[in-house]
Amino acid sequence: MRFRRIFVFATRRRRSRIFHPIVELALSILCWQNIAMAQTQVHHHHGPEGIPPEVIEKLGTVQMPISCAASTSTTFERGVAMLHSFWYEEARKEFTSVATTDPSCAMAQWGLAMTEWRPFWDGMPEDRRREGVVEIDRALALAPKTDRERRYITALSGYLHGDSAHDDLALASYVNAMGALHRAYPDDVEALAFYGLALAAAANVDSKDPIGADRKALAVLELGFKAHPDHPGFAHYIIHTCDNPVLAREALPAAERYAAIAPASAHALHMPGHIFARLGMWPDDISSNLASVQASKLAEKEHLDGVSHEMHAYEFLLYAYLQEASDSKADQIYELVNPTIAHLKTVPGIQDDGMFVFLGYFTAELPSIYHLERHEWKEVLALHYPGGSMRSADYYLDWSQAIAAGHLHDVVTVDRVAAHAQSIYQAVSREGSPISAEERATFLTIQGWQAYAHGRNAEALAKLSEAADEQDRVGQAEVDIPAREMYADMLYSLDRPKDALTQYKTDLRLSPNRFNGLAGAARAAAKDGHPQEARSYYGQLLKITGGGSSSCRPEIDTARKTMASSQAPETK
Repeated sequence: MRFRRIFVFATRRRRSRIFHPIVELALSILCWQNIAMAQTQVHHHHGPEGIPPEVIEKLGTVQMPISCAASTSTTFERGVAMLHSFWYEEARKEFTSVATTDPSCAMAQWGLAMTEWRPFWDGMPEDRRREGVVEIDRALALAPKTDRERRYITALSGYLHGDSAHDDLALASYVNAMGALHRAYPDDVEALAFYGLALAAAANVDSKDPIGADRKALAVLELGFKAHPDHPGFAHYIIHTCDNPVLAREALPAAERYAAIAPASAHALHMPGHIFARLGMWPDDISSNLASVQASKLAEKEHLDGVSHEMHAYEFLLYAYLQEASDSKADQIYELVNPTIAHLKTVPGIQDDGMFVFLGYFTAELPSIYHLERHEWKEVLALHYPGGSMRSADYYLDWSQAIAAGHLHDVVTVDRVAAHAQSIYQAVSREGSPISAEERATFLTIQGWQAYAHGRNAEALAKLSEAADEQDRVGQAEVDIPAREMYADMLYSLDRPKDALTQYKTDLRLSPNRFNGLAGAARAAAKDGHPQEARSYYGQLLKITGGGSSSCRPEIDTARKTMASSQAPETK
């Protein structure tokens, strides 16, 4: 998740029901339709006791022969398939089983160490790094039986033993070692896949030319995807590599394929939504994440780990429903946030789930996005810091409240949140959250709205312009309000519709089909004397919202009136 959250909700009363029965039925149907679509399997597919065959068989095609006991090959390859879909918690169980069956199996310890490294999520916290060092040292002590296995183990050992203060250098060394492994064994599909992952992970922390680094990773991953379209890793890593406005369209074939490769994985069902959201394909985004929610519920029912992915899917659902102006459905997701998180915290072993660390982040992000997208500025200011150890959640609220306070010209609030954001800036940068990955752009945004609230308009515009350029350079969070859209909004508010329209056009190329981007472009075009262009944008807005039949937003009313007037016969 490059960029790839209990609040007191003062403005909305929760209903007693958890989810509407019709929505539950839709979730179930969509999930099982996705599972029925899948034809691919792990190379061997006899699930371990307690895991339903219909789940375990749908993880993709993986073949990774090892020199351990023959009876462990099925379990080992299943663990590798789970690694490729970031189902780290269940993968650990598979590699532990291999190590128990064959205590001399060095690659089982390699697999356990690989579950500690979670690029695109929280990377490698020190507690997991220490565990990984113990596991990879065991692998080395077991004296790998083949040169190929030795290369896998020594490459990971070099990274785990590297200087954590210079993770970029450790990753670069790992990339080189995996590249050498791939060149030495060009027929090893897994070597190519993990080499591609290494390149993608290195690109994720590249501060100089992240898009260029992404392209380097993409070149390797696309070779693998074309040759092995049923392999879970290539499709998955392509999506992560292209999870930015510049490259998103290049990942569409992988996004359209990945859910069918590994529909047992809630994460695999969700990941296509990253690309669908980037491209403004809201119905596809919604379908992916409804299926992911149901897969998480199924995993919980079957006592599998990894169920905290459910909140990540709700995050994307809320965002997509807001773009479609499906307000009643957005309301349902909004009302689910606290009950779902409270429930997830009661699930046994949830603290070991990969997404658990982000639950506090979601409690800040979802209500903020809900109200920001609807321009409910006072409601944003009524939200409270979620507490907990993740400073990114507090920083997210600072960002959202700076935007709201700027619009309201509330200098007291904007000064307070800007100062608080600056005080925790360094801590946030180390957390690996979506907002910390674009921390500079978001802090420039905070400063821009602070200047705007104080009437320092030239400074405000300069800050937002710089924030937009920074996002263009490094990428943008997948559930986000683009800085360039906010720059355009500010230009419009300062009676510069021509300049605003120019910025809206650029914004819509990078973040297509956003509700407020289209509405803003239409408004600016109309004010700048381009009625036909305004009607075009309003027509697009009505198209993505289904005519706005489920929304009472004022932009929909304006769009309808504009389109109706354009169709009326001319009179003299």
